[in-house]
Amino acid sequence: MIDFSRNHFELFGLPQRFRFDPASLDRAYRELQSEVHPDRFARAPEAEQRLALQASARVNEAYQALRDPVARAQYLLSLHGIEAFAETDTALPYEFLEGQLERREAAEEALAARDAARLGALAAEVRVDAQELEQRLAARLDAEGAWDAARADVRQLRFLAKLAADIDEMQSGLDD
Repeated sequence: MIDFSRNHFELFGLPQRFRFDPASLDRAYRELQSEVHPDRFARAPEAEQRLALQASARVNEAYQALRDPVARAQYLLSLHGIEAFAETDTALPYEFLEGQLERREAAEEALAARDAARLGALAAEVRVDAQELEQRLAARLDAEGAWDAARADVRQLRFLAKLAADIDEMQSGLDD
């Protein structure tokens, strides 16, 4: 069974970094799930079944956190005592918010015009910005250890991820 005291990175045998080999995560996930999956313990005593269920849930939770860049960065910050998404601090730079508001308005206009190409272009722009932000986060988290500075980047990355998902949803609405 797994050691519940290990952090997500330790659980999968990965370096505690923002950037790592995603294939290693996937491999480690499959190996761990094959070891702890509740079906393997179907005939075991009830206590072992419960433990397997908890272990499987823990492995799934850790995997989901590490495969998503926003959740991974948030988790890394939390390991250093920094809350990325405190309810009392929701401020983002004005220029950033203004740019994203303009994008959202452009997406709504493209949706109203049923312009799938424009929605696709907007989604691509947002994803490029997100990738650039991920690169900056990798530098701040992995190379510099600039935890406080990375906090603002994580918040912006979450905003961009949400905007990209919203635009994707708009695009899928056109396909219906």
